[in-house]
Amino acid sequence: QVQLVESGGGLVQPGGSLELSCAASGSIFRVVAMGWYRQAPGKERELVAQVTAGHSTKYAESVKDRFTISRLNAINAPNTVYLQMNSLRPEDTAVYYCNMLGYVAPTSASDSWWGQGTQVTVSS
Repeated sequence: QVQLVESGGGLVQPGGSLELSCAASGSIFRVVAMGWYRQAPGKERELVAQVTAGHSTKYAESVKDRFTISRLNAINAPNTVYLQMNSLRPEDTAVYYCNMLGYVAPTSASDSWWGQGTQVTVSS
């Protein structure tokens, strides 16, 4: 069973920084992409940033030049993704969810997994 475990959320003042991390575990045959979404109260969940297996990245316009996504696929930390968030603004306040797209077997259909979410609050 695939699980995503997130960490790193919290309270930060405007202009501050936070780093989120997400580690995937379980039987994973191939990862297509890993990313971060967020959902603010009363709003729909939106893509924040994504990195593919080929290390291509995409970002929401609102976070470009402030957030950086990176993926670690080292032997001792496989399928781990980070989100470095700088120059945080009150409008970045949301629950941040890690997401992974991939396959559990060579002949399986693709699947999507979600973490439990971590709260990020930007406030003075």
